[in-house]
Amino acid sequence: MRKMVIIYGLFLAVAGFVLTWLDYRFWMRDIGLEVYGLVVAVIFAGLGIWVERQRKPETPLVSSGPNLKAIKALGLTRREIQMLGILATGKSNKEIARDLGLSPNTIKTHLANLYEKLGVRNRTQAVTEAAKLSLNASEYG
Repeated sequence: MRKMVIIYGLFLAVAGFVLTWLDYRFWMRDIGLEVYGLVVAVIFAGLGIWVERQRKPETPLVSSGPNLKAIKALGLTRREIQMLGILATGKSNKEIARDLGLSPNTIKTHLANLYEKLGVRNRTQAVTEAAKLSLNASEYG
């Protein structure tokens, strides 16, 4: 942040010196206020583009793989992670049971364990929490 402030300060100092050197009062009378405003706008737009290109990219919101540390810390099983992936699709317990070849009661048990480990109360919160932790449950679904 300091570096950026110093860069802007130096740029403004140089710009002030150049404008004084050109005797901007005389220059403005000759070419008009619109042209002067355009020159200043172009200079600052160029400076903004340059500063943006110098910034380091932020970490991406979607990671390339599952967050193995979070999975291990929460003690999630492969089946529970698979449940997260299926929950994100919006299927009901009966549909999940049919797809996995399990009983609806088994699905309820897996979901209850999953909710407890994630510290949530419902499907929406579970999917939201999984996204926050970058669990990438769809890779297991």
